[in-house]
Amino acid sequence: MARPIVAVVGRPNVGKSTLFNRLIGERLAIVEDLPGTTRDRIYGTVEWNGREMSLVDTGGLDDEKAEIPQAVRRQAEVAIKEADVVLFLVDAKTGIVPVDHDVAEQLRRSGKRVILAANKADSWRGEAQAAEAYELGLGEVHAVSALQGHGTGDLLDAVVAALPPRRTVEEERAEPGVAIVGRPNVGKSSFLNRLVGEERAVVGEEPGTTRDTIDTTFVHSGRRVRLVDTAGIRRRGRIERGIEQYALLRTIHALERADVAILLVDATEGITAQDTHIAGYAIEAGVGLVLAVNKWDAVERSEERTHEVEAIIEREFPFAPWMGHRFVSAKTGRNVAATLDDALGVVEVRTQRIATADLHRLLVDAIAAHPAPTDKGRQVRFRHVTQAKAATPTFVFFVDRPDAVHFTYRRYLENKIRERFEFLGTPIRIELKGARE
Repeated sequence: MARPIVAVVGRPNVGKSTLFNRLIGERLAIVEDLPGTTRDRIYGTVEWNGREMSLVDTGGLDDEKAEIPQAVRRQAEVAIKEADVVLFLVDAKTGIVPVDHDVAEQLRRSGKRVILAANKADSWRGEAQAAEAYELGLGEVHAVSALQGHGTGDLLDAVVAALPPRRTVEEERAEPGVAIVGRPNVGKSSFLNRLVGEERAVVGEEPGTTRDTIDTTFVHSGRRVRLVDTAGIRRRGRIERGIEQYALLRTIHALERADVAILLVDATEGITAQDTHIAGYAIEAGVGLVLAVNKWDAVERSEERTHEVEAIIEREFPFAPWMGHRFVSAKTGRNVAATLDDALGVVEVRTQRIATADLHRLLVDAIAAHPAPTDKGRQVRFRHVTQAKAATPTFVFFVDRPDAVHFTYRRYLENKIRERFEFLGTPIRIELKGARE
């Protein structure tokens, strides 16, 4: 059933991300004592009094004219437009400032249900200061301390009371998750924006513009798709503590909840060691993988150049020979939709189930062509094979002595599976269990 959306808005540094984390019960939003840390809107799920809602954390609304603050303002405006209820947060300690009045006026014009909360009311003095927010003319003021948790229960009661009635609609078909990953400034946000046809993620020239993972659901060729734009992963050893560290952890988390990842690399810079590291993160997460060589419009293109880059891809990604690739341009739109089609094709491949009888025939043929290894002069015997029920294609081989099977023979079995059943674009896992299991 579709969840109602609650957007948390307010000027910078009033504690929106801290409140967001408090309400969803996990550290999903980046929290730093620095105005403007949250740039893109991110989503979390809150359940309260039997109601589930999607909570949206947004960048701070202010009146600066610089490029990034203006882009952040546009993101918050989109979040408000999407929301069923807006949770407007002000700072009880600093009091009401002109920007708060501007935001209040913007919310009145939106026509949305607004719940007003004064944060940082950590003591009786703070609760008294929170009363100043009544001058905004938005009704009752809820004094809260996002840091300590005071007043958040009453606040959620008010939010739930403002939600629209439950909708008795059929649950939507599960949406395939596609994570867009890559180094900073390879064009991930531009790629996402080109796909969905709207400015959903903040796009800027500064490396690392996207700091939060954001989910975007849209319809592609009649199918609902969930896209995850992630913070760029910097080279190991250069990941700063705080913002960059959280961004890396969230990127890995985004991979773990995706079905397939589109790895963007920069055609003007070539494939770097960090690009291969990111592919490794995706394989460790067990998701499908499609390579997109972006900014292809910015290089001199020729058949010779194409073959040269394809040779580099083969050399730099020897651990993923099954990974497909496209030469794309997020700027012009070249092959962007086709790359998503490839990714959705990988999702279909990952869901295929191989009959146990077919796997048994493959095992017999594989052993006949290349016998299993010996262990102290004794032949290792494979007894059975089956495909496990798992998101990542997983094949379980039952062996009398699993520890005696060298990793090269595992690789051999994987290659045989790929030869016969073509699991293109996805890692597969080989598990060995004792025959008696």
